[in-house]
Amino acid sequence: MTDPIADMLTRIRNALMVRHETVSMPSSKIKVALARILREEGYIDDYRVTDEKPQPTLIIRLKYVGKDIKHQRPVISGLKRVSKPGRRVYTPAGEIPWVRSGMGIAILSTPKGVLTGQQARRLNVGGEIICYVW
Repeated sequence: MTDPIADMLTRIRNALMVRHETVSMPSSKIKVALARILREEGYIDDYRVTDEKPQPTLIIRLKYVGKDIKHQRPVISGLKRVSKPGRRVYTPAGEIPWVRSGMGIAILSTPKGVLTGQQARRLNVGGEIICYVW
């Protein structure tokens, strides 16, 4: 697999389209950091990492809004991979983009760790734009 982050986003996108409660994938440090940010920002319910051998598994519990099952819709309406293995996209601190006029988040990999665009602006650090979530 050449782009495990794009695979993670695609698995989440596909699970949301068919209204799955959870989605699982091979775990890595960057995927756990992305799941942590999605949970902190309220886009997913929770996540956990199993201690399976040889590869741990990341299990994400997805979040929906609505009263009954028939009228539920996912909290995440869009995921877009920005920086790819074939074309890395970096941004300085002053040019971190706003996603959907502030209704979404940009997730960046910075020298201070994986942060949202708002946290990176506050710390005045730039970095690689991993993805947009709205």
